Amino acid sequence: MNALPLAPVLSLDPRWVVATLAFATGLSAALIGWLLSRAAASVPRQDRLWLDPPPPGYRIVWWPVQWLAHYLRTLLPERHARASLASLRLAGLDYALDPAQFLAGRLVWALLCAGLAAWLADTLALPMDGSVLGGLALGFAVPRIWLHDRIELRRRQTFKTLPFMLDLVTLCVESGLNLNSAIAQAVAKGPVGPLRDELARLMRDVRAGRARSEALRDMAARLDMASVSNFVSTLIQAEATGMSLGPILRAQAEQRRTERFARAEKLAMQAPVKLLFPLLLFIFPCVFAVLMFPIVVKFMAAGL
Repeated sequence: MNALPLAPVLSLDPRWVVATLAFATGLSAALIGWLLSRAAASVPRQDRLWLDPPPPGYRIVWWPVQWLAHYLRTLLPERHARASLASLRLAGLDYALDPAQFLAGRLVWALLCAGLAAWLADTLALPMDGSVLGGLALGFAVPRIWLHDRIELRRRQTFKTLPFMLDLVTLCVESGLNLNSAIAQAVAKGPVGPLRDELARLMRDVRAGRARSEALRDMAARLDMASVSNFVSTLIQAEATGMSLGPILRAQAEQRRTERFARAEKLAMQAPVKLLFPLLLFIFPCVFAVLMFPIVVKFMAAGL
């Protein structure tokens, strides 16, 4: 019985295969580019005429932050958005960033740091997985750490300049100006800092038609400091009862100055305790090495 002939084996031209792969790759790249352009075009431009400029770290990557924030805004939980907005308000950034933009910036910097870590790991022959995960964690955590440090810095500066600003307001009130004019003079002549910015925002709110007591409460909530809250509550109570503002403001300035000196004394007393660890870890070993070196050399020269 004759055997059936085998089916002819198809042979593919390598040039045809390369051309097909190139065409598929180009089509995929074009499709991805079209999808990205459509996604970017669907993001509305934010009107920042009445907003503050974003921080420098966000300004560098502002376009991807704005695009990503547009899609994160609907997915962000309300509880997380309120907590993030409260932190941004304490840092004085509630007119510069919203919660979605802050989270988008953290994600963008996490991806950038991960890419940089991957490049360094490939260049220096380091473990790739650990480097990428470390870059992601670093890029995601640094904006949050920076925000916390900014809040603490604003509180320290406010605590430092509050007595002087109260002295200016007291001087203007006792010279015959009303409270609004006195605060305006303090803003014009006072030292640059977060307290001056908050008082300027207070005056803008009052000029816009808000009640002064409500604007004062909002300022106290933005600063979130016991000294400022005490001053605001005392001032509102004095206005409600019709008391003279001059003596009250002078007493508040003296009390804030006493609190500032007490805090300085507390920090001065804490300094030796904080210096103990670096003293034992870094300074004492160097001192002992310098003192013991001649003795060791003499023992070595004597053959002991």
